[in-house]
Amino acid sequence: MTAVSRTEVPVAIEGDGVELRMTEIGGGMTTAFVRVPKGADFRPALVGLPGDLCQCPHWGYVLKGRLKMHTPDGEQVYEAGQAVYWAPGHAPEALEDSEYVDFSPTDEFNHVIDHIKGQG
Repeated sequence: MTAVSRTEVPVAIEGDGVELRMTEIGGGMTTAFVRVPKGADFRPALVGLPGDLCQCPHWGYVLKGRLKMHTPDGEQVYEAGQAVYWAPGHAPEALEDSEYVDFSPTDEFNHVIDHIKGQG
């Protein structure tokens, strides 16, 4: 069994108010602690992935704020206090300063993170 806190997890992406900390927790899964400021929109960073969207599934919990998820089927808003599942084919946008924790398949998540880092 494994447990981690946000402060123990290394920063993978940081800048413009965005902080993404991630670590593999075992079983082929990665935990991410994410902070995004109001107005942060990940769509430009995802251009070049299939459908220009994140293709990694995420299971998580929104700790603070509200997020809009853009998908081929439309948009959905998630808010603090909700457990979430984001299927492959999404792009987040922060409607408020937001924080969430999510759990994702490591290989798929690393592919998306490597792509985002390559955009900079």
